[in-house]
Amino acid sequence: MKCKLYPVFLLLLVACNVVLAQENKDSAKAAVSDTTTDTHFKTSFSLIFGKYPKHREGIYVTHGGEGPLLSFAAMKENGEHMRNIPRFTIFFNVGTNFNKDVSKNLGFFTGFNIKNIGLISKPNDSLKLKQRVYTLGVPLGIKIGDVTGGSFFFFAGGEIDLAFNYKEKQFLNGSKVHKFNEWFSDRTPLLMPSLFAGFRINPGFGLKVQYYPQNFFNQDFKTTDKGNTIYPNKNLQANLVFVSLGYNFSGINYFKVKKKRHYMKMKSGKAEIEVNY
Repeated sequence: MKCKLYPVFLLLLVACNVVLAQENKDSAKAAVSDTTTDTHFKTSFSLIFGKYPKHREGIYVTHGGEGPLLSFAAMKENGEHMRNIPRFTIFFNVGTNFNKDVSKNLGFFTGFNIKNIGLISKPNDSLKLKQRVYTLGVPLGIKIGDVTGGSFFFFAGGEIDLAFNYKEKQFLNGSKVHKFNEWFSDRTPLLMPSLFAGFRINPGFGLKVQYYPQNFFNQDFKTTDKGNTIYPNKNLQANLVFVSLGYNFSGINYFKVKKKRHYMKMKSGKAEIEVNY
């Protein structure tokens, strides 16, 4: 899928260069023909990988996601340890952050992101269950370190996730026998709080660890089987923790419009790749 996006990126870059070249050419002609021109419009756009956005006044926006995500679970059933398997996923983890740097070494951020989190368990030797939820999360965190240049900084904070889609797959002796998904399912809590911490290093990679202290399963969930009410999660306990390698594309970091008589200057930021914090 990444390969299919390369031509799009190339076309965008070519288009930007053509527009910029035409604007410069028109500006040069206008300067020669009429030095009293009182309106000048200039844009700049560049694609740079591995550099953290420069320190800015006000609030700036970054876009990205968790990237590769490896999750683990401490699971128990009736107080006894339940065997589970680490779960690895890449799709679909995206997000947007709103950043405020109060100094070169201190900043704050919030935003929203979509994550694919879950677990894989083996209640017995023949049965395997894959259970996951898509969540919409709102983080609130702090950055400490070189938040201006982005060569190295720590970050930490908390997040509250809204679980909006649940999916389960059942395998018997290695063969998939059943799967289903539900929107806003009662099988898990609707809101999932978590804590996270991590670091970022130059040229734009880093790690984040996130822990969910709340039980992944809603123990009050009930269903019916042949007219009988049952509580399938009543004795299940699972706490998730995951490690992720993130990325971040910083599109238009800020728009600054400055008017002086009829003079206007509009400047865009840079598209960059970095660790998602």
